[in-house]
Amino acid sequence: MSKIPLQFRHNGRDVAIFVDGGTNLLVALRELIGDMTPKFGCGQGGCGTCSVLIDGELHLSCLTLAETVAGRSIETLDGMKQGPNLHPLQRAFADNFAAQCGYCTPGMLMAAKALLDRNPSPSREEVVEAISGNICRCTGYEPIVNAILAAAGGRASA
Repeated sequence: MSKIPLQFRHNGRDVAIFVDGGTNLLVALRELIGDMTPKFGCGQGGCGTCSVLIDGELHLSCLTLAETVAGRSIETLDGMKQGPNLHPLQRAFADNFAAQCGYCTPGMLMAAKALLDRNPSPSREEVVEAISGNICRCTGYEPIVNAILAAAGGRASA
């Protein structure tokens, strides 16, 4: 099988790689670019831990063919921070104890970022809906919801 040339923006920088036909975006990001922040979870689109932003919209990278992102902009958890400075969502997750085992954290943060980018002042219900595609087995979701509301300027308790 021949390789397919693929160019796209990854966390603000242009990249060019070659992928096999049928390669998913998660594999391309992790194995060909070296961005390990989108995690492999279920591989079937059910857990949300592989979530990334494609042109600002939330997508499951395990279900996205790599070749479909040609010329597009991909943002992963690694692209959220500015050098050593955490993104306000990352800081809120730490401050509100929203990250425990870390399995769901990349997907939760990407879902939260997608929400706050389009709605900077969401309601609790909107936050719950935004993260509904992500499975968390540790926190019971309440610290995650509180962290997102805190990052949005809400009055969530730690």
